[in-house]
Amino acid sequence: MNTLVEPTTKRARKHQTMVRPNIRRAYVPTTALAQKVTCDEEMMHVALTDGRVISVPLVWFPTLADAAAAQREHCEIGGGGVSLHWPELDEDLSVANLLAGADWEST
Repeated sequence: MNTLVEPTTKRARKHQTMVRPNIRRAYVPTTALAQKVTCDEEMMHVALTDGRVISVPLVWFPTLADAAAAQREHCEIGGGGVSLHWPELDEDLSVANLLAGADWEST
Protein backbone atom coordinates (compact mmCIF):
# COMPACT_ATOMS: atom_id res chain seq x y z
CA MET A 1 0.00 0.00 0.00
CA ASN A 2 1.30 3.45 -0.84
CA THR A 3 0.41 6.62 0.99
CA LEU A 4 0.06 9.91 -0.82
CA VAL A 5 2.00 12.62 1.00
CA GLU A 6 0.20 15.93 0.65
CA PRO A 7 0.41 19.27 2.43
CA THR A 8 -1.97 19.25 5.38
CA THR A 9 -3.05 22.87 5.51
CA LYS A 10 -4.64 25.14 2.93
CA ARG A 11 -1.73 27.55 3.26
CA ALA A 12 0.83 24.77 2.67
CA ARG A 13 -1.05 23.55 -0.42
CA LYS A 14 -1.19 27.09 -1.82
CA HIS A 15 2.52 27.60 -1.11
CA GLN A 16 3.42 24.33 -2.84
CA THR A 17 1.40 25.29 -5.93
CA MET A 18 2.92 28.75 -6.13
CA VAL A 19 6.53 27.82 -5.45
CA ARG A 20 6.80 24.40 -7.08
CA PRO A 21 3.94 23.93 -9.53
CA ASN A 22 5.69 21.19 -11.54
CA ILE A 23 6.73 18.98 -8.62
CA ARG A 24 5.02 15.59 -8.62
CA ARG A 25 3.46 14.19 -5.49
CA ALA A 26 5.58 11.68 -3.61
CA TYR A 27 4.44 8.16 -2.90
CA VAL A 28 5.93 6.62 0.20
CA PRO A 29 5.79 2.83 0.56
CA THR A 30 4.18 1.90 3.86
CA THR A 31 4.52 -1.84 3.50
CA ALA A 32 7.30 -4.09 2.33
CA LEU A 33 7.45 -7.81 1.72
CA ALA A 34 10.22 -10.26 2.55
CA GLN A 35 11.95 -11.84 -0.40
CA LYS A 36 14.91 -13.66 1.17
CA VAL A 37 16.21 -14.34 4.70
CA THR A 38 19.82 -15.08 5.61
CA CYS A 39 21.62 -15.26 8.94
CA ASP A 40 25.21 -15.07 10.05
CA GLU A 41 26.48 -15.70 13.58
CA GLU A 42 25.26 -12.34 14.91
CA MET A 43 22.66 -10.89 12.54
CA MET A 44 19.55 -11.80 10.55
CA HIS A 45 19.24 -10.09 7.15
CA VAL A 46 15.86 -9.80 5.44
CA ALA A 47 15.88 -8.69 1.79
CA LEU A 48 12.67 -6.85 0.89
CA THR A 49 10.91 -6.65 -2.45
CA ASP A 50 11.46 -2.87 -2.57
CA GLY A 51 15.24 -3.30 -2.52
CA ARG A 52 15.89 -2.60 1.15
CA VAL A 53 17.65 -5.04 3.48
CA ILE A 54 16.75 -5.09 7.17
CA SER A 55 19.48 -6.40 9.47
CA VAL A 56 18.65 -7.12 13.10
CA PRO A 57 20.70 -8.71 15.89
CA LEU A 58 19.91 -12.35 16.61
CA VAL A 59 20.06 -11.61 20.36
CA TRP A 60 16.64 -9.96 19.91
CA PHE A 61 15.29 -13.45 19.22
CA PRO A 62 16.76 -15.97 21.70
CA THR A 63 15.29 -18.98 19.89
CA LEU A 64 17.10 -18.01 16.70
CA ALA A 65 20.27 -16.99 18.53
CA ASP A 66 20.45 -20.40 20.25
CA ALA A 67 19.66 -22.39 17.09
CA ALA A 68 22.17 -24.10 14.84
CA ALA A 69 23.10 -22.28 11.63
CA ALA A 70 21.28 -24.89 9.53
CA GLN A 71 18.08 -24.37 11.54
CA ARG A 72 18.26 -20.59 11.14
CA GLU A 73 18.67 -20.92 7.37
CA HIS A 74 15.48 -23.00 7.09
CA CYS A 75 13.08 -20.04 7.10
CA GLU A 76 9.75 -20.07 5.32
CA ILE A 77 8.35 -16.77 4.06
CA GLY A 78 4.59 -16.71 4.50
CA GLY A 79 1.61 -14.56 3.61
CA GLY A 80 3.21 -13.38 0.39
CA GLY A 81 6.13 -11.92 2.33
CA VAL A 82 4.51 -10.53 5.50
CA SER A 83 5.73 -13.21 7.91
CA LEU A 84 8.77 -15.37 8.61
CA HIS A 85 8.48 -18.88 10.05
CA TRP A 86 11.10 -21.38 11.21
CA PRO A 87 9.21 -24.71 11.39
CA GLU A 88 11.99 -26.61 13.19
CA LEU A 89 12.14 -23.91 15.87
CA ASP A 90 8.44 -22.97 16.03
CA GLU A 91 9.46 -19.32 15.69
CA ASP A 92 7.38 -16.69 13.87
CA LEU A 93 8.23 -13.06 13.13
CA SER A 94 6.41 -10.34 11.24
CA VAL A 95 8.14 -8.14 8.70
CA ALA A 96 6.13 -5.16 9.99
CA ASN A 97 7.65 -5.56 13.47
CA LEU A 98 11.14 -5.84 12.00
CA LEU A 99 10.55 -2.62 10.06
CA ALA A 100 9.33 -0.93 13.23
CA GLY A 101 12.43 -2.09 15.10
CA ALA A 102 10.43 -4.24 17.51
CA ASP A 103 12.53 -6.78 19.35
CA TRP A 104 11.24 -9.93 21.03
CA GLU A 105 10.77 -8.20 24.42
CA SER A 106 8.38 -5.59 23.01
CA THR A 107 6.02 -7.94 21.17
